[in-house]
Amino acid sequence: MAKRVMSLIAALGAVIATFVFLPASTASAAACAPAWNASSVYTGGGSASYEGHNWSAKWWTQNERPGTADVWADQGSCGSGGGTDPGVPDPSGFLVSESQFNQMFPNRNSFYTYSGLTAALSAYPGFANTGSDTVKKQEAAAFLANVSHETGGLVHIVEQNTANYPHYCDTSQSYGCPAGQAAYYGRGPIQLSWNFNYKAADDALGIDLLGNPWQVEQNASVAWKTGLWYWNTQSGPGTMTPHNAIVNGAGFGETIRSINGSIECNGGNPAQVQSRINTYQAFVQILGTTPGSNLSC
Repeated sequence: MAKRVMSLIAALGAVIATFVFLPASTASAAACAPAWNASSVYTGGGSASYEGHNWSAKWWTQNERPGTADVWADQGSCGSGGGTDPGVPDPSGFLVSESQFNQMFPNRNSFYTYSGLTAALSAYPGFANTGSDTVKKQEAAAFLANVSHETGGLVHIVEQNTANYPHYCDTSQSYGCPAGQAAYYGRGPIQLSWNFNYKAADDALGIDLLGNPWQVEQNASVAWKTGLWYWNTQSGPGTMTPHNAIVNGAGFGETIRSINGSIECNGGNPAQVQSRINTYQAFVQILGTTPGSNLSC
């Protein structure tokens, strides 16, 4: 009898030990501090959240993005933690993880957030989500490679040549240019320009871009949505949308044609074409897949 009692006590102790030594990872993530703001000033000990992590300022800082400046100390994940674990795709279903995105764009402007991109994906659920895993990764890499080329590595938010700004108002359109003649210059990841493009994106996305085109340079999610709108619905100077070029096997070269083919393709500017190809090849390697054929236009 005594042996049975001792055995029961030992078993109970083992169960208790199991509960006492639960892994710390089962604890929920910390609450997020107020979101980091590029224009705000933070002094030593000031806190902010950025892309799923809390950060603490080591000393006075302004416009130095957490994760790229050593003035910030990483305090760990916060909130749900979705999409912030290195190498883990975002819960939105996007197969490019945040760490891969940061690897692709190490010098990006703080405006172009990963969270802004993943928030915009709901507008076009077929993007990087059609066909085999290889095709999905190729489309994600192709989009981001072209975006990188258009913005200098996600550095530029607006077109740099301000002399061009007044040229993007097509007065023959019945709706005109209500935001002003010089308001429809290139903005965002694919540098959306011209009043008729802002109107078309406005109609498709349900966002007042014709009346307030500045939203594209002020809201990261809106900016990414305009890039995805062009990618998924516009043929530009090409014969197919960039989305269809990848999912139907026409190749990366046809995405170039759809974005800037009238200037770069058919020998127009082979150096620019090669630059896009080089970036695409680097990005598919980061995603662990192959570039496919028909890379040039």
